[in-house]
Amino acid sequence: MPSAARILATHDVPATRATPTGPGGRVLKEDAERAVQSPPPDSPSASPTPAQPAAAPAAAPSAGEGREEEVVPMSLIRRKIAERLLAAQNTMALLTTFNEVDMSAVIALRAQFQEQFQERYQIKLGFMSFFAKAVIEGLKEVPALNAEIRDQSIVYRNYFDLGIAIGGGRGLVVPVLRNAERLSFAETERAIADFGKRARENQLKPDELAGGTFTITNGGVYGSLLSTPLINAPQSGVLGMHAIQERPVGRDGQVVLRPMMYVALTYDHRVVDGREAVTFLRRVKDLVEQPARLLLEV
Repeated sequence: MPSAARILATHDVPATRATPTGPGGRVLKEDAERAVQSPPPDSPSASPTPAQPAAAPAAAPSAGEGREEEVVPMSLIRRKIAERLLAAQNTMALLTTFNEVDMSAVIALRAQFQEQFQERYQIKLGFMSFFAKAVIEGLKEVPALNAEIRDQSIVYRNYFDLGIAIGGGRGLVVPVLRNAERLSFAETERAIADFGKRARENQLKPDELAGGTFTITNGGVYGSLLSTPLINAPQSGVLGMHAIQERPVGRDGQVVLRPMMYVALTYDHRVVDGREAVTFLRRVKDLVEQPARLLLEV
C-alpha cells in the first residue's frame, strides 16, 4: 500500500522485511511500522546468543498444584450417624423453639452443697442432672414429646429413657439412661460420668446406645452459644443446652448481669404442636430457675 511504501522508504527498510497481512498479500501501514521497529536479521539483538538464551514463558500452574487431598473411608459409626441424621431430616417435620434460662439458682445451689455432695457420693454435682430431672417433669406434662410415630399410630411411652449425647473417641454417641425417672441426682451424675469415660475409650456396648425416648445434648461443653439440635429418630424431641454466659437482663425494674443459658427444643411437628413445644420448654426453664420445685414436684 502507498502509505506502507512511504514508511519503508523513509527508514530505508526493504519491503521483504515486512510481513504482509492485507488482502491479496499486500503490505499494510501497520505491517511497515512493525518492520521498521523490528531489528534486522543480522542484528545482535535479533536473536538470542548462546550465552543468553531467550527466557521461556512462565508455565501456568496446573489445577491443584501445591494443594493436597486425603481420602479416608468413613467409619462405620460415622456412616450410621449420617444415615440417622439424614433420615430424620427427610422423614420428619422438624421445627425448633428457643428460650433462655437464668442459671443463678442452680449455680448457687451447687456452690452451697458441692463439697458435701462430692464427699457423700464421690461424684461432682453437675448441671446435667438438674436438666434431666426438669426434662422428665416436662415430658410428664407434654407426653407427645416422649412418643414416636410407628406406622400409622402414635406410641406414647409411660417410661423415660433419656439419651445423653456425648462426644466420644469415635464421634458423637447417645447412650441411654434407662428409667431415668427412678434415678437420684447422684445416680444420674454417676451414670453420665461413666458414659463419658467409656465413650472416650470406645467401650460403650451396642445395647447402651439403642432405644431412648428423648435426648439431651449439651453443646455448651464445646463453647456453643446457640444451635439447632437434630432429633435422634424415631424420637419426637431433643433438648439442646448451651454455654452459660453473663448477660444483662431486667429484674424488678433494674438491669443486672445474670448467668444465662440458651436452650433449644427441636420437635417433630407431626406429633407435637407448637403450643406443646413452648409449654415443655417453659416448664424446663421454670424448674431449672427454681430447683426447689424439682423436689416438691410443683
